[in-house]
Order: sequence, then C-alpha cells, then structure tokens
Amino acid sequence: MTVSRTICLGFLAVIAVGTILLMMPFSTSNGTWNDPVVALFTSTSAVCVTGLAVVDTGTYFSFWGQLFILMLAQIGGLGYMTTTTFLILLIGRRFDLRQKVAIQQALDRPGMSGSTQVIRSIIATTLIFEITGILLLLPTFVTDYGWNRGIWLAIFHSISAWNNAGFSLFQDSLVKYQSSWLVVFTITFLIIFGGIGYQVILEMYIWLRDRLVKKKATLVFSLDFKVATSTTLILLALGTVAFLCIEMRNPNTFGLQSISNHLLLAWFQSVTTRTAGFNSIDIGKMTTAGLFITIALMFIGASPSGTGGGIKTTTLRVLTSCTKAILQGKEEVLLYERKIAIPLILKAVGVLVGSVSTVILSTIIIALTDPKLEFIQILFEVVSAFATVGLSTGITSSVSTAAKIILIITMYVGRVGVLLLMSSLLGDPKPTRIHYPEENLLVG
Repeated sequence: MTVSRTICLGFLAVIAVGTILLMMPFSTSNGTWNDPVVALFTSTSAVCVTGLAVVDTGTYFSFWGQLFILMLAQIGGLGYMTTTTFLILLIGRRFDLRQKVAIQQALDRPGMSGSTQVIRSIIATTLIFEITGILLLLPTFVTDYGWNRGIWLAIFHSISAWNNAGFSLFQDSLVKYQSSWLVVFTITFLIIFGGIGYQVILEMYIWLRDRLVKKKATLVFSLDFKVATSTTLILLALGTVAFLCIEMRNPNTFGLQSISNHLLLAWFQSVTTRTAGFNSIDIGKMTTAGLFITIALMFIGASPSGTGGGIKTTTLRVLTSCTKAILQGKEEVLLYERKIAIPLILKAVGVLVGSVSTVILSTIIIALTDPKLEFIQILFEVVSAFATVGLSTGITSSVSTAAKIILIITMYVGRVGVLLLMSSLLGDPKPTRIHYPEENLLVG
C-alpha cells in the first residue's frame, strides 16, 4: 500500500460513502430511493469538485442531500489527506512519517517539515475565506429569499465557490445575478483565491503582515508564487478580452446586454472557466470560437495546491519556457532567473501527455456510445469533467449511462491526477544503477 494508492483509494472511499448517502430516501426531495447512477455521478462530481450534474441540485435533492453534496465538495476541495490529517489532529493523535510523506505528495510540497502547521493554516484559510464569502452574499440572498433560505443559499454558494465545485441551487446557476456586481465579484473572488493555491495565499499573508508591522527583513517570494500569480493574472486578462471580443455580438449571450454588463459577463466567464463551473450565460448558446476558448482555459485550470483542476498554471509556464528556450537555442530552461530542473520538465511533459491522452480516449468512447452528439459538445463535456470545471453545453443529463460512467472515471482521473494514478497502478519506481548510451534522434 504505497502513498499514492492510499490517496487514490481514499478518494474512492469518500465517493462510495457519498453515493450511499445520496441514494437514501431522505436525500431526495420526493422521499424515494435515488437512482444509483445519479447518486454515483453526483457524489463523484462533488468529491472531485467538478459541478457537473445530471439533475437539478436545488429541486431534486432535499436539504440533507444538498448538505451531503456540500460536505463532499468541502472534503474534495481540501483533499483526502488534508481532511484525514485534520481529523487526526482534532482527536489529539500524532501522525507518523508515512502520513507526513502522504501530505507532502498530496500538497506537492518540497519537504515534510511543518506538516502540522501547514494543515492548520489550510483549515484556517478555508474558514476565513468561506465565512467572508457568506457575509458578502447574505445581503443579496436574504433580500430575495428571506433569512432562512437566504442564509442557506449564501453558505452553499460560498463553500461551493471557494472549493471551485460549481454546484448551484438555482436552475440556471448564476444567470439571474449576472448583473449583480456584489454577487459576481464575491463569487469570482472566492474562485480565484480558492484555485490559486494555499502556498500563494500564505506567502501573500506573510508579506502583508511584514509590511503592516514595518518589519525590516522583507519576504522573498518563491518561484511558485511568482509563476502562479503572474500566469493567473495573464490568463484572466486574456480570457476577459477574448470573451468580450468574440461574444459581444452574439445576441444569445452578450449581445443584448449593456456595455458595463459586457465587461461583467466577460470577466465572470474568464474566471469561472478556470475550474469553477458556475455560469452567468447559457453556455450552449456560445459561439464555436467562444467554446474553444473555454475549452483551452478549462484544460489549463488552476494552480497547484489549490481547489481547482486542469494541468495547472505552473505546468503551462514550464512547457512554454521550454519552447522559448528551444527557439532561442538555449540548453537551459529559465523562469525568473531560476533554472528549472530536468525532472520537473519531465513531470510537466508527463502531465501534458497523460492529460491529452485521457481527454482523447474519453472523447472517442463517448462519441461511440452517443453518436448523435456533436463533436464540440462531447469535447467540451470531457474537458470540463477532466479539468473538474463543471461547465456544460446542456447535454450532461441526456447522455447515455455508458457516457455518464466514462465522465465519472474522467472526473476521478482529473481530481487525483494522471501521474499519481499511474504511480498507484504501477507502484513506486525501483532505483537502478544502469545507464544507457546517449544517441541523437530526429524530432520535429
């Protein structure tokens, strides 16, 4: 039982428990036993913080069903090992070396020291942001739905947004609030910080704290911080401009809105495609170019140690830096005056190849099981599932049972990670002292 197998089986165990809970009569609004496929799909989507749904969450599930979905999304956002470690700390137990190694791999940390403090910081950060989101959403939802319903809506959407889960209790997601600056910026604020990674938030907090107390020793930001923040800002800006230019003449999305709403819709769309899953427009009515831009942003996803999916912003920067180095005739890959190690480059290539292979294979299988669907719809759905986004052109509930099973597997692979899953299947690599001769090969 290797660490990677522990993490993968842990996610499967949480999905299984969630499936059983969502199948119970008290989880559905009509009080009957739930369809096993619906329960399994919803549980997987929640644990994998995806947000794809085959039924309307707000009307199909009872309060208890919605609460179970929210709890599964919270566990999925924190991660299996983070949640398990936190529970161990709550009951006062100390965790051993094996658990420290698991935390290191789950959070992709360079070392094992300070694991307890990291877990506590992650939990504290999560609570602070989620409570802040609840307080900001309360005025709007309480005004529209009263105190009881408004408080639950604020809690549900704040936790769902922070964990990049994308589940909404409204039938049209957030289309009703597409012009509400408070709702849009609160949700996008939670999505961005939830997906950017705990390490980045902690470094930002330390920097602000040192500036406020006027501490002489200034914090030197890590390479992770620089890459994650700069890439996120670039993608958000490019996405906003791209959606604004492409969809502003589409009467089914932006066309009939005011200029200020154009900016608001483009901004929200640029943020939510980064693995969040909420939508303020009808995704199925977007132009083909808009759908392809959405697919590209979904595939890139959020940052490491965040609650989002995709190949991650750091993987994108490593690969683009490799391309830049090749074009400039350099033999070293540099990022912010730092040399990128060869194993890290190999890992980035492995993530890209594994991710593309998963998307291609899933798309082919669904195209065979549901031949009446358009290619762009299938590709969009598969990338949304793999990158744990949750956006859909509206075909999720109508696909065949076989296609739903494929989407379930794709969501799971996207959440645990291609390399971690392969490591759990193949086992840890064995060290070897054999070195083979080097030889040239024609490439490109």
